[in-house]
Amino acid sequence: MKAVIQRVSSARVRVGERTVGEIGKGFLVLLGVAGDDTGRDADILAAKTARLRVFEDGDGKMNLSLGDVGGGVLCVSQFTLLADVKKGNRPSFTPAAAPETAIPLYERYMDALKKEGVSPVAHGEFGADMQVSLVNDGPVTILYDSEIWR
Repeated sequence: MKAVIQRVSSARVRVGERTVGEIGKGFLVLLGVAGDDTGRDADILAAKTARLRVFEDGDGKMNLSLGDVGGGVLCVSQFTLLADVKKGNRPSFTPAAAPETAIPLYERYMDALKKEGVSPVAHGEFGADMQVSLVNDGPVTILYDSEIWR
């Protein structure tokens, strides 16, 4: 499971004319699920996300987590994070999980965030053509790959 985590002042995802998810301060998480990911990957990644200390404390140091600042998460599924670009110029997406595997793990990740105390946890619409808007704060962008904790 791969995640691109961006610290934001606000973020919103739209499908067509409708807003399907929106947060204020927190993280926009672009989440890609690989074919070999498991529930353990979702749980570990959610715990790491919830505890990630990249918000500034009173001394201006990145030392606070989502819980410390009352931040939320907007989670957007993004299978393209699993692109294999080793050959040619057209990416292959075979490493990405099929929807019947990816959807339950995407949902498990969000449920695990809630169990970690993150609120709100908003989301996009799996498999939809989404327009994502954000105000990147910093910018601060962190890349996670659950493979490193296996």
